[in-house]
Amino acid sequence: MSSRLADRRIRRRIAASRPRPRGVWVAAAVGVVVVVLLAVAAFLPLVGFLAGVTATTAGLVPFPFLRVTLVALLGGVVVLALLLLAVTRRHSATAWTAVVPAVLVALAVTAFPLVAVAVGSADRAGDVWPVLVELWSRFAG
Repeated sequence: MSSRLADRRIRRRIAASRPRPRGVWVAAAVGVVVVVLLAVAAFLPLVGFLAGVTATTAGLVPFPFLRVTLVALLGGVVVLALLLLAVTRRHSATAWTAVVPAVLVALAVTAFPLVAVAVGSADRAGDVWPVLVELWSRFAG
């Protein structure tokens, strides 16, 4: 019985000491590069633009800061976990299987502020029409 246990321990050490295949490193590197590019080239400029539009329109275009922050933080944790999962795999296929959802989550997090502002603006547009009618009636007398 103890020889079987010793054999298992030896097999685990051998498996743990084997280097990861090059495909695993390629998958992880591609995932990291794509996620960082999405964050730097798409998410941050988009959030900055939408926040600027909100500031210049005196709040007419709402920017849901808290929701965007929470989605970005939660999405960041999920993406980081998936990329770490990709790095720790022993097979290239499973590494790529973790990288693809990481990129998809990063895309969803990038698109969320635009969708949130569009939905908030559509809700606000319904409130604007009665205000414009009231102003017109006061001005036209």
